[in-house]
Amino acid sequence: MCTPSRPDLVEFIKHCIAGGVDVVQLREKNAPPSCIVQQAKLAGKVCHDHNVPFILNDRPDLALEAEADGVHVGQDDVSATACRKLLGKDAIVGLSTHATLELDNSLKEPVNYISAGPVVATPTKPGRNGTGIDYIRYAASHSCIPVFVTGGVTPESIPELIANGVKHFVVVRYLTESEDPQKNAAKLRTTIDEGLKNLG
Repeated sequence: MCTPSRPDLVEFIKHCIAGGVDVVQLREKNAPPSCIVQQAKLAGKVCHDHNVPFILNDRPDLALEAEADGVHVGQDDVSATACRKLLGKDAIVGLSTHATLELDNSLKEPVNYISAGPVVATPTKPGRNGTGIDYIRYAASHSCIPVFVTGGVTPESIPELIANGVKHFVVVRYLTESEDPQKNAAKLRTTIDEGLKNLG
């Protein structure tokens, strides 16, 4: 699950974890660094209390200050190599990819996982077109590390994504815009678990 800062951040994360979310990422693009660190420390404490990894977006320096479990960076952010050097061998480092060449290059980087997408255009990534299912299929079949798919992930879209090799999902609006995030998280968890079980 990926979320921006919000007034009810702690309670929101608690509800999402109770529903089955097993990784939390704080993605805050516009706040001052001090505010990001403050929010990251709050989110990180909730996650650690529930044994769920906590990742901060974009800024490995702030992830280090907030004692996050890792950082997620994009193609135009600090390099994965620099993140690994700063955060150490045990940190989680993730990298966004949007095309086959980026995917191929990412597999040479010191990352624990990659994200692929957004499979469809999404307001959380303004100006970026959807990659389509063909790229998602390519990423899932060519990566030797976990691939998390982004963009429009809902219980309705999950079966097709699983059929194309996806096992990990990044969810934003289905949870952040929900009036009952715990219920929605539980629905996602059930759909994912059942879909993967049916694969055998």
